[in-house]
Amino acid sequence: MVSVEGNKVVFQFYRPLARNVHVVGDFNGWREHELRMTPGTQGYWTAVLYLPQGDYKFRYRCDGQWFTDYAAFGIEMGPLGADSVIRVREPVRQVRKAAATVSRQKKQWGQAALPARSDKNADTRVA
Repeated sequence: MVSVEGNKVVFQFYRPLARNVHVVGDFNGWREHELRMTPGTQGYWTAVLYLPQGDYKFRYRCDGQWFTDYAAFGIEMGPLGADSVIRVREPVRQVRKAAATVSRQKKQWGQAALPARSDKNADTRVA
């Protein structure tokens, strides 16, 4: 399993009985022993990388065997079989743009354009 948030990539591989697990890919020149994963709780091994924007192929190497992550962004055939694919994209900054638009609209329209607040403590009796 792999997750991407901005340029942070978190690899997780479930092998509770494994002794030695690495993540290997074109981001490290397919060097098998360069990026060792850390064993964690409940059988998951984890590695974290910060990668520039792009598409990357990778596989897991566990106790001498290759494994494909079918939960990644895709699969492409490589010289050793199916490679997993991850996509690192530039973070979307839409939230700031949306907040700026709302702020600008408040200034343009004034408070009259905003919905009235309901006050739970207001006296609603008719005289």
